[in-house]
Amino acid sequence: MQPQDDSTKRQSILDMSEHELADLLAELGQPAFRAKQIRSWVWEKGATSFDQMTNLPKSLREQLAQRCDLGGVTEVARQESADGSRKYLVRYGDGTAVECVGMPTKSRLTVCASTQAGCGMQCAFCATGASGLTRSLTAGEIYQQVLHVRDDFDARITGVVMMGQGEPFANYEQTLAALRRLNDPNGMGIGARHLTVSTCGIIPMITRFSKEPEQFTLAVSLHSAVQRTRDALMPGVKRYSLLRLYDAMGEYANRTGRRPTYEYALIKGVNDTDEELAYLCDFCRNTLCHVNLIQLNDVSGSRFQPSSPERANTFVRRLTSVGVEATIRNSRGADIDAACGQLRQRLG
Repeated sequence: MQPQDDSTKRQSILDMSEHELADLLAELGQPAFRAKQIRSWVWEKGATSFDQMTNLPKSLREQLAQRCDLGGVTEVARQESADGSRKYLVRYGDGTAVECVGMPTKSRLTVCASTQAGCGMQCAFCATGASGLTRSLTAGEIYQQVLHVRDDFDARITGVVMMGQGEPFANYEQTLAALRRLNDPNGMGIGARHLTVSTCGIIPMITRFSKEPEQFTLAVSLHSAVQRTRDALMPGVKRYSLLRLYDAMGEYANRTGRRPTYEYALIKGVNDTDEELAYLCDFCRNTLCHVNLIQLNDVSGSRFQPSSPERANTFVRRLTSVGVEATIRNSRGADIDAACGQLRQRLG
């Protein structure tokens, strides 16, 4: 870990609210319109130095440099997949490192961002959980991952999924603040429905999320509709029963009118049996939802194996037959350990 410098003691502009920035500028005797100029430099242009803010007076730039920090990340390593996806290991000023992924398609560029360094949920099949939790990230640090991917691809970001390291709802306030900045026309300007949060199923936060005014998208890692199986696979949410989750998701759909997604990683001999499929059909039947089936990605040292493509297709057919939308996710970046469940805090 690199030693901290004085910049870590200054307040990050990326983590300042509009009111906090306005108050700072008033304290410095500056007109209110300077806040919009600064936000543009920081959130749209991704400035890494106050000297780059050429439409600000030099004296103000010097004052800001003394009082504030622009954060920024250092790219430690990068890998590129055969499918064009890029995985980055980036480090913050205090030495904390996380991974994020850029996933391009023909006309789109989606970022998989981390909300925590490591994860404390301990999901049995996930590489991130095996590392434990280092700390939660600030909204600015989450946002900086997206800026880094945008600048590396030199392309507009069209979507962000909070599906990297960490449990977003264990870092609710900062995750939501990052989503709002990504949605802000003066930030990335990404449509709310193209901003997705994935949670293991922290029910109080699902309820809270359903009451937010924005139309952000919700995905829930289900992985089994059998309580004993889910408890074994996902011990971090054992206290939230499937019955309570079922009720909370019904309330979410009724309140928002939006279709949530259930993520289901198919694990050979564990959650891909006929019994598991029957319970999954019962859990999802007559509800507003979409099931995203994932053939388990390889994680070094894991005892779990992926289900066969034939078994995945059986799940799609059975779910469809009871009126449940289901698809098989095309995992991006699996060859560089950038797919679902493969992210760590190191490359290689």
